[in-house]
Amino acid sequence: MNVQNMNKEKLENQDSYKSLQLLDEISKGDQLSQRDLSKNLNIALGLVNSYIKNLVSKGYVTIRAIPSKRYAYYLTPKGFTEKTRLTYHLLQDYTNLYKNARKDFRSLFYELNNNGTKRVVFAGVDEVTEIAYLSLQEVDITLEGVVDENIKRAEFFKIPVLPFEDVKNMEYQNVIITTFVKRDYVYQRLLECNVPSGHIHTIYDVETGKGRIKAEAGA
Repeated sequence: MNVQNMNKEKLENQDSYKSLQLLDEISKGDQLSQRDLSKNLNIALGLVNSYIKNLVSKGYVTIRAIPSKRYAYYLTPKGFTEKTRLTYHLLQDYTNLYKNARKDFRSLFYELNNNGTKRVVFAGVDEVTEIAYLSLQEVDITLEGVVDENIKRAEFFKIPVLPFEDVKNMEYQNVIITTFVKRDYVYQRLLECNVPSGHIHTIYDVETGKGRIKAEAGA
């Protein structure tokens, strides 16, 4: 594959990822304006506007007026189908990401365990979190808690899912980002909750606000 094609594929993956982020956030059913979406996903407002127009034109998102001359965005049935398609498409395109997650989490947890970690917190809940939990069972590390923004899912393997702010009250040595789709947002929320960046670990690359960094086990 030549450089031009590689750059084109990279841009297409970035577009798909941003679209998936927006579809995922909108799917929660809250009355979200473009400014809300920009803040929640840490995406520039102008970029949100551009992606929203594209999603509306394709019939994935519908617009409704709300008080104070604002607009809210909702997923159409076609939008929910596209959200599912993009999820599987991206998981394949990112070097069989989902398939390799078990191996990568295993490597991360073994390294943390060897470095003396005994207590961790999971941040972000989706299908990837279950893989992380299974991998954690192989080492002598205790899961002290699970935090997420969307706490409609009350429990994860009988562990209460609490708001991000509650991480301040937990006893942990490291926090593991256990979501693929929301990884950038979760990273920023953890920083806002005063979790030191050196205690945040992920098997995926994340956007730090100062540029994208490559995930490194135990980094």
